[in-house]
Amino acid sequence: MHPVFNFENSYLNLPSQFYSCVEPTKVENPEIVLLNSNLIETLHINATNSIDLLAILSGNKIPNNTKPFAQAYAGHQFGHFTILGDGRAIMLGEHLNNKHERYDIQLKGCGKTPYSRQGDGRATYKAMLREYLISEALHFLNIPTSRSLAVVKHHSPVFRENIEIGAILTRVMKSHLRIGTFEYAHFKNDNNSLKLLANYSLLRLYPEKNEYSIPALNLLNEVMVAQINLVVEWMRVGFIHGVMNTDNTSLSGESFDFGPCAFINTYNPATVFSSIDYQGRYSFKNQPFIIKWNLYKFAETLIPIIHQDLNIAIKLAQEMLNRFDDLWLEAYYQTFIHKIGFEKITTKNKALVDELLDIMFKNNLDYTNTFLLLTNSVAWHEAAHYLKILNDWIMKWEQLFMEYQITKNSALMVKNNPVYIPRPHLVEEALNEAVKGQLTKFLNVLNVLKNPYNHHDLFLENIVPPNKNFEQNYQTYCGT
Repeated sequence: MHPVFNFENSYLNLPSQFYSCVEPTKVENPEIVLLNSNLIETLHINATNSIDLLAILSGNKIPNNTKPFAQAYAGHQFGHFTILGDGRAIMLGEHLNNKHERYDIQLKGCGKTPYSRQGDGRATYKAMLREYLISEALHFLNIPTSRSLAVVKHHSPVFRENIEIGAILTRVMKSHLRIGTFEYAHFKNDNNSLKLLANYSLLRLYPEKNEYSIPALNLLNEVMVAQINLVVEWMRVGFIHGVMNTDNTSLSGESFDFGPCAFINTYNPATVFSSIDYQGRYSFKNQPFIIKWNLYKFAETLIPIIHQDLNIAIKLAQEMLNRFDDLWLEAYYQTFIHKIGFEKITTKNKALVDELLDIMFKNNLDYTNTFLLLTNSVAWHEAAHYLKILNDWIMKWEQLFMEYQITKNSALMVKNNPVYIPRPHLVEEALNEAVKGQLTKFLNVLNVLKNPYNHHDLFLENIVPPNKNFEQNYQTYCGT
């Protein structure tokens, strides 16, 4: 019988300080609640033996062809350095599909590890359902992201303020390497391990990238470009990650760790949802500044392996990071002029983008619906009100197309302006019902989000924003 996964463990070739071998803690009466058929096809896994699959995804069985481990890393959390590690996640291994594409397969909420500190290593059912929903939504919005293969509910108690239903999520990524992994090596003051880590990261994630003769500079460049492109994509759809710590910044440029994240409704660049982000550090508008800050922390870790002369190393790293602002502005405006139907950046259409966002902010317009209305005139109860507010801007917009003697690229707008996002009020309603045993609403929301760019009259409620009271009081929390 063919095994479920085709595992390798290349990460275990790194020095042992980067991981601890540990097995998941077994759970009682596991049940697969969600199984991602789309991802099964991508991974080419053998899911025919449902008993074996359940045993592996619940952590109750370790496949013969792997050796589970938890990763060690550090990170800057809200700007403060701390030593961390996978406190409730265990890597089963690296699965190779039929195309020899490599994916990390990780169980989240599967019990204690050496990095759990005072935690129980468990996760609540609601938090894992939420991660499944948000990660799949980002995937279908065409944004690089971790994905969720399954949610397994179990009957082993999870103690929080109350006794919660427990669950294990199977998270899939190209790699769980993160800036925090390098911060950990730098903290250990082990330049040899740092060099091995950099070479491994390049070989695994960017094997064909050799623009610079110094490997560490190649890595810094690729991670910077990947993260700029990722954060621009978040802002394209109104996504706030909510906890952009360096340990949540992947070298692969994938979104992951969906604790206090959410999508904005009313456009306000200062929007923060996280209950613990008191200063607005990770607000919508601050995301580009934070990713730049994180990249500086990454560059600091690479200094010892960029050049043996400290001054030269700093100079080379700084020259690389000096490119950030221009790269960001280019990516940002390229994305946002696409949202209003232009293909090439000009001074005038950049100004048009800025003016539109200013109008949206001053008039409390819904972020998604404003661009949706411009894209394909989808009507909802406030559409006429929006058109009245936007009338003068729309006249300038149409005049600019005439001035350039070009036609609005409607296909480009459709591609960049979703009809549906995970509206926070609908997500919360679906999750609350799911915890009570009713998955119908959750599955309905998930179904809508699998086709976010295609309007359907049956899904009109997914377009309508929540009432102002919800908007003013909504908070998100870390899913621990």
